[in-house]
Amino acid sequence: MNKPTEKGLVPELRFPEFKNDEEWKIKELSGKDVAIFVKDREPLDQLKLNSYVSTENLLADYAGVAKASKLPPSGSFTSYKPNDVLISNIRPYLKKVWCADKVGAASNDVIVIRPSAKVSAAYMLHTLKNDEFINFVMKGAKGVKMPRGDIASIKAYPVALPRLLEQQKIADCLSSHDELVSANSQKLDALKAHKKGLMQQLFPAEGETIPKLRFPEFEKDNDWVEQKFGNITNFASGGTPSKNRSDYWDGEIPWISAASMHDILIESSDRNITKIAVEDGAKLVSKGTLLLLVRGSMLHKRIPIGITQCEVAFNQDVKALMLKKKIHTPFLLYLLIACEMRLLSAVTKTGIGAGKLDTNDLQDFLICIPRRNKEQKKIADCLSKLDELITAQSQKIDVLKTHKKGLMQQLFPSIDEVHMGTKAEVSA
Repeated sequence: MNKPTEKGLVPELRFPEFKNDEEWKIKELSGKDVAIFVKDREPLDQLKLNSYVSTENLLADYAGVAKASKLPPSGSFTSYKPNDVLISNIRPYLKKVWCADKVGAASNDVIVIRPSAKVSAAYMLHTLKNDEFINFVMKGAKGVKMPRGDIASIKAYPVALPRLLEQQKIADCLSSHDELVSANSQKLDALKAHKKGLMQQLFPAEGETIPKLRFPEFEKDNDWVEQKFGNITNFASGGTPSKNRSDYWDGEIPWISAASMHDILIESSDRNITKIAVEDGAKLVSKGTLLLLVRGSMLHKRIPIGITQCEVAFNQDVKALMLKKKIHTPFLLYLLIACEMRLLSAVTKTGIGAGKLDTNDLQDFLICIPRRNKEQKKIADCLSKLDELITAQSQKIDVLKTHKKGLMQQLFPSIDEVHMGTKAEVSA
């Protein structure tokens, strides 16, 4: 079999102290002095929850690993040790890659790669915790619903290697960036936890009519009023324009379905309809309307709800809340979010694996509302400001991740360059 010879390359961006160094060498991932694919096995009785790794507890988007929730009933497992890189080989596009910091064992669907003494473990991690590597694996993956990477192809992945000192410099740079992302992610988690705790205090617990925490100017006010949800709102149904009419689709009006309800601010959709569809009966609601998902697989985990930021249409799985009483709409949004666990308990299963919130159940659903609109607005404004902080922090993390992606494209030669190099020289 013909194999590529070593071919020199240099990245677009190089640290000053290495600019006069020799070109990088291209070697196969499983090549000599690069890495080995670990085959050592561990028996079932050696497994421990805090060190067992499977495709289930490896976290997506290079987020590391969580503690396993259970151990398998049988089998033997691949052993790993600190500095080994573990990669989920089921649905590689989920980007489940982790560098071990302890001794343990992994399931057979997890590849364990051990860098040689001549390769920095951190450099190997960043080489594999890389979208270029994931894209390479996906090109050779087999299967549609549950694609699996091809081991032979993965072993042939071309790795560009500078000398060890340069490897470490690159790894230190990228690790510092990861630490910055991690610190900002922890701040984001803290903001979300603070919001969750605050909501538990700003709204009365089930069966109560006074919240644990009340703004000073409202402390002497009366208890909140308990009433049925149906007393304050009507539930308007949407629909789907005929997909056989091309003149109904690809217009400028967002058409909201479950796929569009991932945020509490609803302003866009992956599908838009035209004014013709509206003229022929498609339901429109104005800016500031609450939309609630009442049917879909999402309802098994959460209750998607949001407030429209522009005029939109919506499908039959969504209800528009048309308020009958003067209630501050953003307050009602946060109130329903605070009631999510109770709403989830009202979800029933349908015959197609989806969940359903029955309109009759929603009409009878009990909620508590402050008597004064000023108190409603004060609560909504407080939580809205927190949401703005959360959004800004999320955007900061996205910017950092984008910056890292661009940095990696410059610090490593691209796979296309590597392929051009390996094709240029082959040995018989």
